Amino acid sequence: MPFKSFIDYLLLEKKYSELTVKAYQRDIEDFLQFLETEYETRVIKDADYSQIRSWIVSLVEKGISNRSINRKVSALNSWYKFLLKVGDVKSNPLAKHRALKTNKKIQVPFSESEMISVLDQIHHEDTFEGIRNKLIIELFYSTGIRRIELVGLKLNSIDLANKTLKVLGKRNKERFVPLLDSVINTIQDYLKSRVNLNDIKDYDYLFLTKKGVKIYETLVYRIINDYFSLASSKVKKSPHILRHSFATHLLNQGADLNAVKELLGHSSLAATQVYTHNSIAELKKVYSNAHPRSKK
Repeated sequence: MPFKSFIDYLLLEKKYSELTVKAYQRDIEDFLQFLETEYETRVIKDADYSQIRSWIVSLVEKGISNRSINRKVSALNSWYKFLLKVGDVKSNPLAKHRALKTNKKIQVPFSESEMISVLDQIHHEDTFEGIRNKLIIELFYSTGIRRIELVGLKLNSIDLANKTLKVLGKRNKERFVPLLDSVINTIQDYLKSRVNLNDIKDYDYLFLTKKGVKIYETLVYRIINDYFSLASSKVKKSPHILRHSFATHLLNQGADLNAVKELLGHSSLAATQVYTHNSIAELKKVYSNAHPRSKK
């Protein structure tokens, strides 16, 4: 079975993003190179678990993190599942494989004061880029969207009349997120500035560079990192931390977990529950201050 069929399956049937599929390609190519070097073959369907385990051991010896190794093995496992599905192999050598243990990373969200500082106290220039950057930050914090979802927003994603944003999430699943009045005001300012660009090439997309082309993920990361470096001493300053802040601050204010799940576009409640550790800390503080038996 040609590898292209597997790629088409990931893109068209599984609805994986192009970035995810490229990562799968790289990870599987890593394994093929290992097979070629160590076993003088690139026939992946003939590989057995002992060879795969040797590959895993070699990755550990190179100092690659368990999290990254698990991702690579997951990509390989997806290909074997596909080969099994189309009848190219009779069994999946990774069927009984257990992922390496990883330490759970606790993402520290921005505080509410840090958010106020970036949005209300740091000067945002009254230029196309200044207004655009402020809108990017406001949308991340007020909707909890992912970086790739923000990059893919179209002009018709915004419904100003109904104050909603249509977001195309993972597996092309659509969701609608409400927009705050303050965000709508910034959207209107941005759209007025946007029409004055000299040459717009990617007209349908909401966020553009000053050259009129669709904004890209690394630029979005750089924007967030630059602005929050002025207000926060946290080591990690990324769009995902803003998504984390959105969820945590809602939960701290008593939002229903299921409602937050829908806003984030999670398919399961378990994915949303990772954001609750900070809200639990907030509940403990409230409990400690409010309970009659608490030592204040």
